[in-house]
Amino acid sequence: MFEQLSAKFQIIFRKLQGYGRISSNNIRDSLHQVKLALLEADVNYQVVKEFLQNVEKKAIGTEVLESVTPGQQLIKIVYEELVKILGERESGLQFLPKGPTVLMLVGLQGTGKTTTAVKLGKLIKKKGKVPLLIAADTKRPAAAEQLKILSEKAGLDFFTPVGAIRELPLHLIQKGIEKAETDNNDVIILDTAGRLHIDEEMMQELSEIKRKTKPLEILLIADAMTGQDAVNIAKIFDQQLNLTGIILAKLDGDARGGAALSIRAVTGKPIKFVGVGERIDDLELFYPERMAERILGFGDILTLVEKAQTTFDERESRKLEEKIRKESLTLQDFLQQIRQIKKMGSLEEILAMIPDLSSRLPTGFKIDEKEHIYFEAIINSMTPEERQKPWIIDGSRRKRIARGSGTSVQQVNQLLRNFEMTQKMMKEIMSRDITKQWKKYRRD
Repeated sequence: MFEQLSAKFQIIFRKLQGYGRISSNNIRDSLHQVKLALLEADVNYQVVKEFLQNVEKKAIGTEVLESVTPGQQLIKIVYEELVKILGERESGLQFLPKGPTVLMLVGLQGTGKTTTAVKLGKLIKKKGKVPLLIAADTKRPAAAEQLKILSEKAGLDFFTPVGAIRELPLHLIQKGIEKAETDNNDVIILDTAGRLHIDEEMMQELSEIKRKTKPLEILLIADAMTGQDAVNIAKIFDQQLNLTGIILAKLDGDARGGAALSIRAVTGKPIKFVGVGERIDDLELFYPERMAERILGFGDILTLVEKAQTTFDERESRKLEEKIRKESLTLQDFLQQIRQIKKMGSLEEILAMIPDLSSRLPTGFKIDEKEHIYFEAIINSMTPEERQKPWIIDGSRRKRIARGSGTSVQQVNQLLRNFEMTQKMMKEIMSRDITKQWKKYRRD
C-alpha cells in the first residue's frame, strides 16, 4: 500500500537530509515536490493545499532554519501534519452497556461490504463479544448465501429466515434483532443492501432502517482503490445518514493513498478500520500515527510486533531465539517459520513494516508467494539428517531432493541460499534491539 507515494517521499527526504543547512528556498522547493507527490497520489486538492500551508507555516521559522538537523526537522513536521489529516488518534467502536449494540454497515455494491461485515464480526468476537450478522441485502442475488458461508467459516452467528429474498429488509432485520435478544447476542451487524450507484430508493431504505433500529454506529465501507470517488461517495452517505465512521476496504491494493489521506479531512469522520487483505483476519484498527509512518516509508514496527504476538507461540519463539543466538537454526526450524509468517500476511506487507528495511526495498519490489509452496515441498523431500545438517547436501543429494519435490536443482539451491541469508539476517537482528531503536528514532 502507498507504494508510489512512499517512494516519492523517500527521494524528497534523502535530498533534504543531504543539506548541511537549509534555506526558505530549499523548503519551498521540497514542499513543491511534496505537493506534486500528493496530487499524483490522487489526494483531494483542498486537503493538499491546507496541508502545505500548515507545513510551510511551521517550517519557515527558527525551528527548522536554525536546527542542527534541518532536514530531519522538516520531515518531522510533515509527519505530524500527516497524522493530523489522518485523524490524530485511533477511533474504535462504541458499545452499549446493556442490550445488543446495532452496527449498520452501508456502501455501494462491490466495495467489499459483506466480506468486511464478517471480518468485523471476527474482530469483535476476539474482544469477547457475541455478534450476530444479519443479511439485510435482499437486492443482490446470493448476498445472504455469501454472508452465511463466510460467517460459518469464521464461526459467527448468522441470521436470515427462509424466503428472505422476498421480505422487506426492515422486517427481516426486526426478526433478526428479536433472535439476538433471545440468544443473548450483544452485537448486531447489519449487512445492508448497496447499489452500483447512489440512488434515492437506497437512501430512503437506509434512512428507514436507521430510524427504526437506532444503530450506535453507522459505518461506510469505502473502496480505497477508487481514490476520490470513495471520498465523494462518503460525503453523500454522510449527508444522508450522518456516518459515525469509515472502514477503508482493499487498502492493501491502494498503491497511491488518495482515499486514505483525503476521506477523513473531507468528511470529518474517522477512519475506524482498514482492510489489508483477503483473509477473514485481514481487518486492522486504524492508527493515524502508524499509517503516517507507512506513507513516509518509515515502516510500522508496532503493528508488526502485534501481528507476531498473535501468531507465534511464546515458548516456541523463545526456543527459536536461543537457536539463533547459538547459530543452530535448522531447515526444519526454517520450515516452521515460513508457515508461521504466512499466517501474518504477505511477505511484502511484513517487510514494508520493518523501518530499517522498508526504505531499502527497490521501487516495485515484489515477492513470488508461490516460492513458499516450493520451499515447503523441497524441505519435506529432505531426510531428517539433511534438515538438521544442510551443509551435507551435495550435488547428488540436491538432484534427489529436486526429483522428490517436483522442483529443479536451481530451486533447491535458491532455498539453501535463502536459508543462509536468513541465518545471517536473524543474527544481525538479534544483536540489536529493533524496538528500542525505533522508539529512539521516534523521539529524535
